[in-house]
Order: sequence, then structure tokens, then C-alpha cells
Amino acid sequence: MRELVVDGRRIADDADCYVIAEVGHNHQGSLVKAIDLLHAAKQCGADAVKLQKRDNRRLYTRAMFDQPYDHENSFGKTYGEHREALELSSKDWFELKHQAQEIGITLFGTTFDAPSAEFLAELGVPAFKIASADLVNTPLLRQVASYGKPVFLSTGGGTLEDVERAVETILPLNEQLCVMQCTAAYPAEPEDLNLRVVETLRERFPGLVVGLSDHQNGYTMSLLGYMLGARVIEKHFTLNHAWKGTDHAFSLMPDGMRRLVRDLRRAPAALGDGVKRPLACEEPALRKMGKKLVAARPLPAGHVLAPGDVEAKSPADEGLAPYELDRLLGRRLQRALAFEECVTFDDLEPLEEPVAAPGAAER
Repeated sequence: MRELVVDGRRIADDADCYVIAEVGHNHQGSLVKAIDLLHAAKQCGADAVKLQKRDNRRLYTRAMFDQPYDHENSFGKTYGEHREALELSSKDWFELKHQAQEIGITLFGTTFDAPSAEFLAELGVPAFKIASADLVNTPLLRQVASYGKPVFLSTGGGTLEDVERAVETILPLNEQLCVMQCTAAYPAEPEDLNLRVVETLRERFPGLVVGLSDHQNGYTMSLLGYMLGARVIEKHFTLNHAWKGTDHAFSLMPDGMRRLVRDLRRAPAALGDGVKRPLACEEPALRKMGKKLVAARPLPAGHVLAPGDVEAKSPADEGLAPYELDRLLGRRLQRALAFEECVTFDDLEPLEEPVAAPGAAER
């Protein structure tokens, strides 16, 4: 059975969809903004908030760290300064963990390097996220798997062979794994989402929970992902589309996140049990708009019903349904009918029994 338990929350095909609000670095390196985002995600009904953790000097080559970063969304003169400005301190992470515990929302992070993974493990996060770029980083996969906490594995930019290699690296060390379809573009266009990969992953890994890390602008595609079998949905989250930063423009605002969570919670009930039947909630509308068979004009007793004698009119509050019309035509009335009076089988003379041929009983 596909099942994963994160911070006491069960994730499975028969459970509510698990919703991750991906804050990433939308806090802009500000603890205050990070706390505001944490509380807003909780109010929207998200199950978890995910940040990102990097040890920038260990992660990037010196050349990349020191390269000029002349960009409208830059927080520093060089790329390294930019990335450092967006990092929360260790003290900030501990404060956020405390805040998350206080309000009852799960907090964890994406780790991009070994020191960051070690820090998050020491912090005691209840789960880890592996970014798409590290799908092929087997040393990091082994390190994170060894902590024994649930792992969310993004698969953007990878082949099925890459995904299989990563899964085969993690599972011998840790069976708590969710494989997530992802398109590593920010934002991703709908035609690039390839949502049917969700079905492919479910078929290839029948024992694993499958999710969707959705970078598309809007949340409708996440609902499609759920319909295809994703039971974890991750969406970027912000408080202001106009804030400086690449991700804010396609991140969900609180209203969008609230709608996403609401609709994902409604989905199981909306899917129903597959049995086609009339429902009690439909009765008023069908009674008002449905039709019954009535006399098209006054009809005398003894009249043989012909086309045009009977019409279908609303409401369907009594009498015969229109599909019975063919069984009425050619039958004789045994009582008179007023205009628009219901026609029933009791109003008709009994059908004559067929006469048996002579000697039929002896055969």
C-alpha cells in the first residue's frame, strides 16, 4: 500500500492530499517575512511549509560565487552575495521551527549540499526535500536517506532511468519516499508539465506515494495532477507578487493557496463511488424541470389514444414519464380525461389476452 507518514500526518491514496507551501527564498532573507509566510500558510490550510537551505561557499565554485550578478532581482553585486543575502541564519531556522510547532504546521527544507543536510538533520526537521537538480546526486541522496526521515524527491529534468537510479539509491536505506513529477522551469508552461508522468510513476513504483511539484502559474494543473494520482502537491507561496525575486510572480498568494487546499479537500467526495443513481439533492430540480404525460385536450371515455392526444409537460410531480408514451398509444380510455390531466395505465382498458389456438394445450 502506498503510504507515507510525515510529522504524524498520513499520506495515502485514501487520505487527503498533502499540500506543501514552497516558500523557498520568498522570505528574501527576512525572518519576519518567513514567520508571516508560515502563519499565512497555516491559515490557508497547507500541511507544510518548505524552505531551502544552502551552504553557498561549499555549494558553488569560486568562479560562480564571485561572478557579477547584475539582475533586477539581485540582492548583491555578485551571485554569492545575492545567495548569502537570501539565506536565513541558524538562529532564524530554530525560531521558525519553534513557530511552526506553536501553530501546528510542519516545517522542513530542501537541502542542496552535504553541510546543509547535516544542519537540517541536527535541527530535527521531520522530512527532507531533494531538488530536481540533485536527482542524479547519489552521494547527497545516500546522506539524506541515512537520516531515516521521509524524503520528497523531485524529478525535473530527469529520465525514468534517472528516477529509477535515485529510488534504488534511497530505498535500501530508507523506505519513506515520495517521488514527485516536476518540470524544472520557473514558471513552467502548461504544455511542459507532462502530468501523465504521474501515472507513469505510479505504475513504475506501485509501493510509493507519488506527488507533483507544480511550478505553473495558477493551481488548476495541480488539481489535474491529483486526478491522475498525485497525493502530494507542492506550490510556491508568497504574500506579494510584486516583491523582488524570480519566484514571486508565479507563486500562489494566500487566496490562491486557500482555494487550492479547499478544492483538493473536496476532490475525494466529488469523485464519489462510481455508481450512477439519482440523488436526493437532484429531486427539486428534476421535479420542476422534468415532465409527465398529460392529455393534450379533453378526451372522452372510449377514445383510442393516437399521436397528438398526449403531451409531455412539467412538472414531474406525478404520473408517467415520457418514455412510457409508446405503451399508451393505441390503447382505449376507460374514463374521460380533462385537459392536462395525467394519463396513467389505470385509465386504460385492459389489454386483451391472446386467444390460444385450438388444441394448443394438448401439444
